[in-house]
Amino acid sequence: MAPGGRPRAFEPEAALDAAVETFWRHGYDAAGMAELTGAMGISRPALYRAFGGKAQLFSAALERYIARNMEYVEAALAKPTGREVAESFLVGNAEAVTTPGRPPGCLSVQAMVTDEADAFSLLAKNRLAIQERLSARFRRAIRDGDLPSDENAEELSRFMITLTTGFAIRAADGEPRQALIALARRALAVFPEPEPATPTQTPSHPNSKGMTHD
Repeated sequence: MAPGGRPRAFEPEAALDAAVETFWRHGYDAAGMAELTGAMGISRPALYRAFGGKAQLFSAALERYIARNMEYVEAALAKPTGREVAESFLVGNAEAVTTPGRPPGCLSVQAMVTDEADAFSLLAKNRLAIQERLSARFRRAIRDGDLPSDENAEELSRFMITLTTGFAIRAADGEPRQALIALARRALAVFPEPEPATPTQTPSHPNSKGMTHD
């Protein structure tokens, strides 16, 4: 309590950060209102007034999580080649899901086992949005000749998302960072290489045909 018996001022950002960690550690279903209000330091009525309910709170928490813990996605998409995009994305994810001082794994994976259709749909949409951005980046790499012309950008992006979902699960199981990074490097061994450049043929001298030397 603040001096004079007044309730302590409510800090929405700090409360939302606490909600992020609660959902992250426990998942959507297991994070009950008692756990959420206890972690956030607010009453249930205050939670409803500020966020509208558990589903709305989860949506806000997921947005904050993406903004604060998935910077590696933007960094990867900005890399100059398709292979560097893949490497940065996989290694960045391996580091993000094993960040010291944060819950292991990924909020979007920890919370996906739920009977709440809205929460499940929200998580699926987030994964799909990242997958589509990767697909677009790989399509550009194919157009630029940075990846083979017959490569499938959508398949590559699904490969990336499937791997990182697995990384999150393994991290939650206690897999150490270096082990996940080693898996990322192994996965890159099957990532397509750029098509070899066609050697430029040196034209023969116009007067060289039929020339002989004495």
